Amino acid sequence: MDIQTDIVNKVTQSGIITVDLAKFKPTGELVEYDIKDNLFHGLILKEKDFRDFIKTHDWSAYAGKHVAITCSTDAIVQTWAYMLLATKLEPFAKTVVFGDLVELERILYAQTIAEIDMSEYTDQRVVVKGCGDIKIPESAFVQFTTALAKVAKSIMYGEPCSTVPVFKRK
Repeated sequence: MDIQTDIVNKVTQSGIITVDLAKFKPTGELVEYDIKDNLFHGLILKEKDFRDFIKTHDWSAYAGKHVAITCSTDAIVQTWAYMLLATKLEPFAKTVVFGDLVELERILYAQTIAEIDMSEYTDQRVVVKGCGDIKIPESAFVQFTTALAKVAKSIMYGEPCSTVPVFKRK
């Protein structure tokens, strides 16, 4: 019985570029500011009490963090309250958005993907990695694919050894 000594990596020779969207995962701490804690009986935002809180709260605790402003209760909160929170968070926080942590992560992925120089993928066969330890929002896959389709020769999803075709330039 002959033992094969020259193992050939056909995936490497194929010229396929693998992109793992996990490398674009937002860095830094993601936190949520829930305005429900400022509501009287969990239902009403009293302007005077809220403005007093705004003046005395230590906003520096949000320094360098990505902050999502939300209200997790079924209360009616006037838009100006969210705007006021944003003005206090902005000098400290790295990012301030309206929404929950899922929305915040989606927005941060979108910003990062928008900054990718797609020219390195021009006329290339690209596999967008589908498995991993990090949960990546579907919106990131969609945004990356729409940008990539403008330049790539083909786009596949999965792993180089087992892919699902997504796009092929004619």
